[in-house]
Amino acid sequence: MNYDIEANIISWEIGKGKISRVKEFGNFLVHLSPAGKPILIEILDASKFKTRLSNLKTLEQINEALAS
Repeated sequence: MNYDIEANIISWEIGKGKISRVKEFGNFLVHLSPAGKPILIEILDASKFKTRLSNLKTLEQINEALAS
Protein backbone atom coordinates (compact mmCIF):
# COMPACT_ATOMS: atom_id res chain seq x y z
CA MET A 1 0.00 0.00 0.00
CA ASN A 2 1.34 3.41 -0.95
CA TYR A 3 0.31 6.97 -0.18
CA ASP A 4 1.15 9.73 -2.65
CA ILE A 5 1.08 12.88 -0.54
CA GLU A 6 1.12 15.24 -3.54
CA ALA A 7 -1.76 13.50 -5.34
CA ASN A 8 -3.46 12.61 -2.01
CA ILE A 9 -4.10 9.06 -3.22
CA ILE A 10 -3.75 5.71 -1.46
CA SER A 11 -3.00 2.89 -3.91
CA TRP A 12 -3.07 -0.77 -3.06
CA GLU A 13 -1.88 -3.42 -5.51
CA ILE A 14 -3.87 -6.57 -4.79
CA GLY A 15 -3.07 -8.60 -7.90
CA LYS A 16 -0.75 -8.94 -10.85
CA GLY A 17 -1.52 -8.49 -14.51
CA LYS A 18 -2.53 -6.02 -17.16
CA ILE A 19 -5.21 -3.45 -16.35
CA SER A 20 -7.91 -3.19 -18.99
CA ARG A 21 -10.59 -1.08 -17.33
CA VAL A 22 -11.51 0.87 -14.21
CA LYS A 23 -14.70 0.84 -12.15
CA GLU A 24 -15.44 3.89 -10.05
CA PHE A 25 -17.25 3.75 -6.70
CA GLY A 26 -17.25 7.31 -5.44
CA ASN A 27 -13.69 8.05 -4.32
CA PHE A 28 -12.66 4.42 -4.88
CA LEU A 29 -11.24 3.26 -8.20
CA VAL A 30 -10.87 -0.46 -8.85
CA HIS A 31 -8.59 -1.32 -11.77
CA LEU A 32 -9.54 -4.63 -13.37
CA SER A 33 -7.77 -7.19 -15.56
CA PRO A 34 -9.28 -8.30 -18.88
CA ALA A 35 -10.83 -11.21 -16.93
CA GLY A 36 -12.45 -8.80 -14.44
CA LYS A 37 -10.10 -9.55 -11.53
CA PRO A 38 -9.09 -6.61 -9.30
CA ILE A 39 -5.48 -5.55 -9.82
CA LEU A 40 -5.25 -2.18 -8.08
CA ILE A 41 -7.44 -0.15 -5.72
CA GLU A 42 -7.04 3.60 -5.41
CA ILE A 43 -8.62 5.87 -2.83
CA LEU A 44 -8.88 9.47 -4.03
CA ASP A 45 -8.88 12.36 -1.54
CA ALA A 46 -7.18 9.94 0.83
CA SER A 47 -6.49 12.30 3.72
CA LYS A 48 -10.19 13.05 4.03
CA PHE A 49 -11.01 9.33 3.88
CA LYS A 50 -8.36 8.49 6.52
CA THR A 51 -9.65 11.17 8.92
CA ARG A 52 -13.22 10.04 8.44
CA LEU A 53 -12.35 6.37 8.91
CA SER A 54 -10.34 7.03 12.08
CA ASN A 55 -13.40 8.70 13.65
CA LEU A 56 -15.55 5.59 13.17
CA LYS A 57 -15.95 3.26 16.12
CA THR A 58 -18.18 0.40 14.97
CA LEU A 59 -18.46 -1.84 11.92
CA GLU A 60 -21.92 -0.38 11.28
CA GLN A 61 -20.46 3.16 11.15
CA ILE A 62 -17.74 1.98 8.75
CA ASN A 63 -20.29 0.34 6.44
CA GLU A 64 -22.42 3.49 6.43
CA ALA A 65 -19.39 5.65 5.61
CA LEU A 66 -18.35 3.41 2.74
CA ALA A 67 -21.88 3.51 1.33
CA SER A 68 -21.95 7.32 1.24
